[in-house]
Amino acid sequence: MLEQIIDVLSGFPSWGVVVAAFAITYLENVLPPSPSDVLLVFIGTLVGVGSAGFGLTLLGATAGSVAGFYTMFIIGRIFGDRIMQSRIAKLFPLDALVRAEQWFQRWGYYVIVVNRFMSGTRSVISLFAGMSHLEPMRTTVLCAVSALVWNSLLLYAGTALGRNWRVVESYFHTYGVAITTVLCVLVAGIILRMVLRKRRTLSE
Repeated sequence: MLEQIIDVLSGFPSWGVVVAAFAITYLENVLPPSPSDVLLVFIGTLVGVGSAGFGLTLLGATAGSVAGFYTMFIIGRIFGDRIMQSRIAKLFPLDALVRAEQWFQRWGYYVIVVNRFMSGTRSVISLFAGMSHLEPMRTTVLCAVSALVWNSLLLYAGTALGRNWRVVESYFHTYGVAITTVLCVLVAGIILRMVLRKRRTLSE
């Protein structure tokens, strides 16, 4: 699948490369998992050989990142209550979910800043940002800054590596697994701590 996408991208005109950068970064937010980071590095190689301009491609990729983030943000904002009342949410104690949401409201803006660097969890973060009712304009600006920096690094890596761009593929896989594992452990630890505290309180 990845090879087929790369073959298609190789034949795109300059405007097509920009549109592709937008589509790739948008879809990774709403339809994860997606090899968007690897594909964006490859687009960087196309930029390096003159198939498209760096500035316009970066603008397209960043616009896609922000649009995708905001899509999930709005979904979380509108349907957050239904998600909290769903069967998935009922697997956890209500007070644990409420407290997690409060923590996100307190530290949420810092999470938004590093959101782009957290491969594999971006759609979850944007969804929960909407559920936590973070201020839309501030959230959008921070998301745009984060996306701009990350996408710049990926495109530059592609232009610098050229034909050797594939060396980043294994690194991204390892990076994504590590980030996801750490976050899962942290979340599980927080929930376990809340559950144990609640049981201790009830026993007293």
